[in-house]
Amino acid sequence: MGCVFPLPKERQEAAARVTPQRETSFIEKMKKTNRNMVVFYGSQTGTAEEFCGRLAKDAQRYGMSGMSADLEENDMSELPRLVEIDNSLAVFCMATYGEGDPTDNAQDFYDWMQETDEELNRVNFAVFGLGNKTYEHFNAMGKYTDKRLEELGGRRIYDLGMGDDDGNLEEDFVSWKEQFWPAVCEHFGVEATGDDTSIRQYELVFPTDINMNKVYTGEMGRLKSFETQKPPFDAKNPYLATVAVNRQLNQAGDRHLMHLELDISGSQIRYDSGDHVAVYPMNDVSIVNRIGQILDADLDTVISLNNLDEESNKKHPFPCPTTYRTALTHYLDITNPPRTNVLFELAQYATDPKDQDILRKMASASPEGKGLYQSWVLDAQRNILAVLEDMPSLHPAIDHLCELLPRLQARYYSIASSGKVYSNMVSICAVVVEFQTSTGRSFKGVATNWLKNKVVVTDNGHKATVPMYVRKSQFRLPFKASNPVVMIGLGTGIAPFMGFLQERGWMKEQGKDVGETILYFGCRHRNQDFMYQQELEEFEKVGVLTQLNVAFSRDQEEKVYVQHLLKKNNEHLWKLIHTDNAHIYICGDARNMARDVQNAFYDIAEEVGGLTHTQAVVYIKKLMTKGRYAQDVWS
Repeated sequence: MGCVFPLPKERQEAAARVTPQRETSFIEKMKKTNRNMVVFYGSQTGTAEEFCGRLAKDAQRYGMSGMSADLEENDMSELPRLVEIDNSLAVFCMATYGEGDPTDNAQDFYDWMQETDEELNRVNFAVFGLGNKTYEHFNAMGKYTDKRLEELGGRRIYDLGMGDDDGNLEEDFVSWKEQFWPAVCEHFGVEATGDDTSIRQYELVFPTDINMNKVYTGEMGRLKSFETQKPPFDAKNPYLATVAVNRQLNQAGDRHLMHLELDISGSQIRYDSGDHVAVYPMNDVSIVNRIGQILDADLDTVISLNNLDEESNKKHPFPCPTTYRTALTHYLDITNPPRTNVLFELAQYATDPKDQDILRKMASASPEGKGLYQSWVLDAQRNILAVLEDMPSLHPAIDHLCELLPRLQARYYSIASSGKVYSNMVSICAVVVEFQTSTGRSFKGVATNWLKNKVVVTDNGHKATVPMYVRKSQFRLPFKASNPVVMIGLGTGIAPFMGFLQERGWMKEQGKDVGETILYFGCRHRNQDFMYQQELEEFEKVGVLTQLNVAFSRDQEEKVYVQHLLKKNNEHLWKLIHTDNAHIYICGDARNMARDVQNAFYDIAEEVGGLTHTQAVVYIKKLMTKGRYAQDVWS
């Protein structure tokens, strides 16, 4: 999918941003609004925040009064004071980012947990972790938070929940909270109300005397930020980069591989090889229009969804006032299959009792319901439009639908260029995601299809633009240019290595002593998806690339992968690693390739280095700790 991933990164980017202001004390806010449950989230892509909101909303069905809270916006050193509130509970929805790291908004809380020796004095807590089993440090943040809160004297009222995004994160969460709520009721001696009616979090307001200059049209933070651009540029204030190049990288095959160059001249954006670029895509206009048509809605109506909880820091689910069209195009995720809570809340709008039952069943924790959700929604890749089309009796209020749908997230790509060589340009390489679902519909990846259609100059002379910002990474070339570099990439995993090669070439031109630079690249067919073939062969010709090894997995009867080529060159590789202080870099698929490559290095350490398997595992782990074995992988 073109290097879209959660990844390791440096935290220096925070210095470029204004630190969020600490809000009122969460303890005082809870006392003032008679809340006894607070749900904190450590979220990178919005899922933990969404789960947190669902738990806070569910609380009133179980005799509790909850509020959700961003870890970054609250002074977490107040946590011991939670015991001042009777029958109180703190729940933590903690996502793990990259190589076992906290999310950006949980960094301060993580630091506090590590450094504090304050007694939590039997503060009641529970933790749900969000992770992905294909990563080595599965659910590290959830596990650490759960363990540390207990060490500090907190009282766990229900077991740590661990969601796996490689499996079915939604099912893991639903199953956990099915057991969590009875544990809460038992612990606090409260009873479930049995009230399953929908609880609205926002009210629909039609602004009067509309000044269209005050209406959001897709901006992430500041109104009119796309018209008057001011640095520094970040997630809340993306830069509108002009598309300078958009070319197809392959001439054959049924996939569309593309290379884009975004012009960042004058933006003051700086980047290093190995960093990531985040882009904010737009949804497919035809899907937006069809949703409006089915719901019989005027998509150009200006609306505001205002939080009914006046004390909440989150005043709106997305920037308001805006139009339904803007919300569905820029702010809401309408392409991914809807989560079970959305189906549950929408059930009330189905006029056919059968449809109501099916939607409620899919939102339940029963084995039958889970199976139905898996097959009818997930396996069939039904997005919200497909659900509406396949359930003709379902006509939800469009404002309620907009309240329920999750936010459309930025997509991350490994930058395919070097900031030292191309300081005014950021390159992206990606594969356009498009396939047919089991219902016969065409599924199109939001970002890749949107990028594919970015014509450099449109018919009316307008230049295409992309809202973007750069995120720092720890995927870095060695400090000493003389260190050998071994790069292993699969498909679009070639991206950061294009930047590395440009930089090593630039260093050579500066007269620096540049060590061996070796690339192992894997793709399916030489004539279909050998990305950047000409550039790579040129790098080899001029001596920037010491060795180019390419595995074409499907060009012969027996499949050949990069790990096979690594083992072929085992003696040379072991010398580079063990004697010459080489740095190893891996970019691509976490589920298979990264694991297979790691196993190949274990084998090399055993066969050539004479280590036992246990010693080989420890050896590679040490390389990781020293920053000499780096991975930029996605699942």
